[in-house]
Amino acid sequence: MESFNEYHIDPKEFTFLKSFQDNWQAIRDEFIHFIKQASNEDLKLVYDILGPKSKTIKTKGDAKYSAFGILFQGMFIEKYIQVHQIKYPDYGAEEASQKALVLREKYFPSLAKLIEKVNFNDDEIIRNVYFGTFHPGLDIKLHVNYNPHTNRGYLGLIVPEGDVAMKICHEQLYWHEGKFLVLDHSYPHCPHNYTNYDRTVLVVDFFKPDKPREEVIQFENEQVTQRMQENPYSLGVFGKSDRAKVEDFIKYGFTHQLEWDKAL
Repeated sequence: MESFNEYHIDPKEFTFLKSFQDNWQAIRDEFIHFIKQASNEDLKLVYDILGPKSKTIKTKGDAKYSAFGILFQGMFIEKYIQVHQIKYPDYGAEEASQKALVLREKYFPSLAKLIEKVNFNDDEIIRNVYFGTFHPGLDIKLHVNYNPHTNRGYLGLIVPEGDVAMKICHEQLYWHEGKFLVLDHSYPHCPHNYTNYDRTVLVVDFFKPDKPREEVIQFENEQVTQRMQENPYSLGVFGKSDRAKVEDFIKYGFTHQLEWDKAL
């Protein structure tokens, strides 16, 4: 029987996630089709334009984490680029927005329709939707995702057997294909992939339903403004506030120490 707590939350509490879970194979099929069939130019464009990039979350060693998506802060990527007037090395905001729209409609039409349906029925509760891939050997250092107004759902799409897990507080949690792992990712955590294969999930960030909507929207707007000033290619997902503080390391280490003491 799986147990839940303040940072590891039962996905069944969020009925709007069921639509994603029921369609997980179609979502996976679109991802696999893109990876296998996209031209080199399209692959580069997707990771350049649709990929949220962090300057603060660090890894141990050379293994990488890659991500790209189609919804950020409740807006499809082409609108988000225009609203924030993101300029790229090879093209301006208008051209980047047009390219993003073409890529979204070409490769991820089913996922886009699903997002539209859920947000229409649930008052724009879904904020970010992107694919996240842990490449073999990845070990991400302890960090937080300072988003106290949202929870993060990870829908397993391609999950190899073996040691690929999320360490959060004193637990080690695992992804499973076709199922959600829902976390309050403002708690310090450090995921890894010690297998020889890629692990890919669909990341779905959503407002915490128990918080006043006006309050969380105001917080999101202020946070995104700050993050876009720090790093426009973060797409508002990552920021300097994601760095773990000294007290996080102390708390994390102390929690583990208690577990070690109990084990001994």
